[in-house]
Amino acid sequence: MDMPIRILGRDTSINVRKVLWTCHELGTGFVREDYGNGFASTHTATYLNLNPNGQVPVLIDDTFVLWESNTICRYLASKHAATGLLPAHPRGRAQVEQWMDWQATELNPAWRYPFMALIRQDPACQDADTLAAGGKEWNRMMGILDTRLTHTGAFVTGDEFTLADVVLGLSVNRWKMTPISHADLPAVEAYYQRLQQREGFTLYGANGMP
Repeated sequence: MDMPIRILGRDTSINVRKVLWTCHELGTGFVREDYGNGFASTHTATYLNLNPNGQVPVLIDDTFVLWESNTICRYLASKHAATGLLPAHPRGRAQVEQWMDWQATELNPAWRYPFMALIRQDPACQDADTLAAGGKEWNRMMGILDTRLTHTGAFVTGDEFTLADVVLGLSVNRWKMTPISHADLPAVEAYYQRLQQREGFTLYGANGMP
């Protein structure tokens, strides 16, 4: 019998929750182990041998080890031939991956300072001007998503839910739960309501954690 995959990482991590939500959508079993921020250290030699960045999550599938949350989600969808979540056609797949990469490289940097200041209460992130600029940039980036969702009228890449919605759904939840001045983005609001119809989102997205 195949062993269930192992997911190393605390379930309060937004990146771990991406993977958990993906597993839920796939109906695949897993064993999660607490690592990071108050749990088992991610800076031991053993853990760094798995992920030299010392971050969560790490996926262990038999002898195969993988890190980077968006890549883990793509791997799981490919392994289970879930072409609804990650299309097999090159253009469809590229569009999903484009928005996943945008989330990681463009949207994430925009929310980092406000999130660290207001949610984590990091003493190093308490400059009022930088916080205001961060909130403005975060809203600007969310406006890009709003424009996209206005165009599709449903999910990020069109009528069907994909992995792009897993990673961006969690990002929308973080934006809504962080106490900044939020731009009026009706398509994002409708999208957020649409996502709440999915059990995976209620479990791992809109679950009281930013």
